[in-house]
Amino acid sequence: MAPTIHSLYLAGPDVFRPDARQRGRELQALCARHGFEGLFPLDQEVPAHITDPGAQAAWIYRANIALIERADAVLANLDFFRGPEPDSGTCFEVGYAVARGKPVFGYIPEHGSFAERIRERHPHAIGADGVLDVHGWSIEEFGLPLNLMLSVPAPLVVGDADAALAHLVRHLSRTAAG
Repeated sequence: MAPTIHSLYLAGPDVFRPDARQRGRELQALCARHGFEGLFPLDQEVPAHITDPGAQAAWIYRANIALIERADAVLANLDFFRGPEPDSGTCFEVGYAVARGKPVFGYIPEHGSFAERIRERHPHAIGADGVLDVHGWSIEEFGLPLNLMLSVPAPLVVGDADAALAHLVRHLSRTAAG
C-alpha cells in the first residue's frame, strides 16, 4: 500500500540563498499546487532570547528534526553546493528521514553519472587521468547521479522542484493503483 503523503519537509541549500524566505514561499506554493503542504526550515524563527551562536545552532537543529518528524516525506534539493557534492546538512536530513522510514524524493539539475556531472561542472576537481580527483582519491562511478548512499534510497528526478513534485504525484498514483 502506498504511503499517504500530505506534508513534505523541504530540504536543501535553498535556506542559504539571499532570497531564502521568498524561495521557501515559492517552494511551498509549488507543493500546494501538487496537493502537499511544504514545511520549510526558515518558517521557524530562533527565539530572540537565544543569542549564543552555539545555542542558536542547537535550536535550529532540534527545530528541523521536529519538522522532519512531522513531515510525511522529504523533498530534497540535491544539487551540488559549494563544490561537487550536495549540501552536507541536506545529506544528513535525507539520511535521518530514510532511517526514520520516511520516503525521500530528490532532484538534481542535469543527467549523467556522479563522475560525469563532476567532470562537467567542476573540472578543476578532476585529476589529469579523469578517473581520480586532484588529490588522487577515487571518484565514485556506479552510473548513479550522486553518491550511492543518496541515489539508492531516494528516487532522483532530473529537473527542478516542480518536476520532482510531478514525479512524486505520479509515483503515488502508480503505487495506489498497483
